[in-house]
Formats: sequence, structure tokens, C-alpha cells
Amino acid sequence: MFEVFAATPETMSPAEIGEHAKRAEAMGFNGLQVPDAVHDGLLLAALALNATSTLVVSTSVLVAFPRSPMTVAVASWDLQQLSKGRFEIGLGTQVKGNIEKRYSAHWGSPVPHLREYMQSLRTIFNAFQTSERLHFEGEYYQFSKLQPFFNPGPIEHPDIPILAGAVGPNMTKMVGAIADGMITHPTNTPPRYIREVCIPRLNEGFARSGRSGDDDDFKLILGPLTATGKDQTTVDAEWEKQRGLLGFLYSTPAYWPSLELFGWQEKGQQLLDMTREGNWSVMKDILSDEMLHEFVPKGTYDEIAEVMIERYQGLTKRITFPIPEDPADDVLAMKAIERLRGI
Repeated sequence: MFEVFAATPETMSPAEIGEHAKRAEAMGFNGLQVPDAVHDGLLLAALALNATSTLVVSTSVLVAFPRSPMTVAVASWDLQQLSKGRFEIGLGTQVKGNIEKRYSAHWGSPVPHLREYMQSLRTIFNAFQTSERLHFEGEYYQFSKLQPFFNPGPIEHPDIPILAGAVGPNMTKMVGAIADGMITHPTNTPPRYIREVCIPRLNEGFARSGRSGDDDDFKLILGPLTATGKDQTTVDAEWEKQRGLLGFLYSTPAYWPSLELFGWQEKGQQLLDMTREGNWSVMKDILSDEMLHEFVPKGTYDEIAEVMIERYQGLTKRITFPIPEDPADDVLAMKAIERLRGI
């Protein structure tokens, strides 16, 4: 039914990720997404892959522009060889303020910039595998030198999936044309938004490049915020936690298109004004229960699989699902994972 990927908290440290990955593998997840926020995403991926034997590990998402495609290509090649083909590279642009002020890196036009990034990665991978002369000439990247000494050489599984996050219309169309898959943001995962906005844009991208867009050709990875747990008290607490997170996310104007689809665009401006005034603690109160029902699947472990199947079946073949905070709840969560996987 679905490939189910475990989510990883953005604060999880390198010291914790190995055990987290082992739990995900033991629980029957197909894969694991590792973040690139508080800690380095490539380091987390390496530790997760080294701790497991069957789990696919994907960065979700690696901030691309501060890193040279060559350094990312070398790391990805090593991770793919280490894991015998279990690594996926998920890329994202972040936002201008973070790229320029947090990373002190160049911010260009993000759509063509990320397009070149993915194209140059594939060119470098090909040079690694075939020893053909490295040559890539673009506006943002130029690669023309790879001495044999620095070439890691061919590996058994050279086809590393390149995924990308996308929100805006032009980015989504470009990802549909170039990437192996798209990773949704929590703000653009309501089924109506996927059906009416994301999929038509992806189809435009598929048409541009002559792709089929079927499940073997392109993966659409839906990562909703999910409120689940062993009992209703736990679910309700998770529901309020996600309310607070969505309040923070929707203070960013780039994420407002999904609010606009539902006629809630004024909520985004209210949240942005609150951040400027420093009213962080009350931002969650802007989001009504009606809004949360559209954005956050909700139910106990006995219920949540059916809720997610009803929402997402026919829209995607891959979804994310949270690992319980308490390992004592893993057995309950495993039943939901089995149902989502159709086993």
C-alpha cells in the first residue's frame, strides 16, 4: 500500500541517531528521514546507515546552497557504497535570510540554482562511475577538473535517487521535470492541496521532460504532521503540539499558498505580525480545530492507519510516520505501520 518512512526529530543528536535508526528498522519501517537543521544531515545519515542493514535513509532535506555539489557528491557516493545502495539524497533551498545570514552563502534565483545543483550532481556521479571527463557549465556551477587520484571510482549501486523539497509553483514544476522525487513540506500536505495544486504542477514538469510520472519514475513523499499515540490523552497532547508548530511555520509567507487555497490567508498575516511583536506564545491560538483537521491526521495507534489511508490513498505511495517517544509504545505503533504497508 505505502512505503512508510520514519521521521526524525530535528534536535536528535549524532549520539542518538544510531539507536533511533535501529528502532525504525525493528519496527518495520521501509526507511528513515534524517534532518539537516540542528546537526549535520550527512553525518546523521552515515550513522543511521551504519547502524542498520535494510533501512533506506534519506536526507530530508539537506540545505544545498552552502555546500558545493562536489562535496555532496563525494559524501553521497561514500554513503551509497557503505550502505550497498540504501541512501537517497534529499535537497532543499531553505530561505534567503538563512542562506545569507546563517551560512554566509550566495542566494541566487532558487529554481534555476537548484536545477543546476541536481544536474551537476548527476554529471559528477557519471564521472565517478565511468571515468568520463568531468564537464558541467552552468550559471551557478562549473566543473571541469577531476584528476584520477580524486575520483572514488565505480560502485555497485551508482544510481543515487535525488529528491527535492518544493513549495512554490515554479519549483514544483522544475522538480517534476528534473528530480527523482519530491518531498512535501508539512504545510502543503492536505489531500486537497496535493490533488488540486501539487499534482497538476508536477504533471506540467513531467510533460516538459517527457516523463511518465508513475511510481517507478517519480516518488511523491508526503510528510504530514501527525497526532497519534497509545490513547486519546496522548493524541490530544500531540494535537496541541502540532497546533503550535503549524502556528510557527505559517508565520513564514512562503508557506501561505495552502492557507490561501482554504480561504485562510489572513491567518498567515496575523501570525507574521505576532512574530514581529514577539507574541510567540499565543501564535497557536490563531489556528482553529477546523484548520488542524485539514492539515494534521489524528487518531490513536488503533485508528491512525485507517485515517491516513483514507486521506492519502491514490495520491502517493510513500508517507512519513512518527516513531513513538516512548519505546514501550513501539509494539502498538508497529501494528499501524503494518496496516499502512498493507502487510
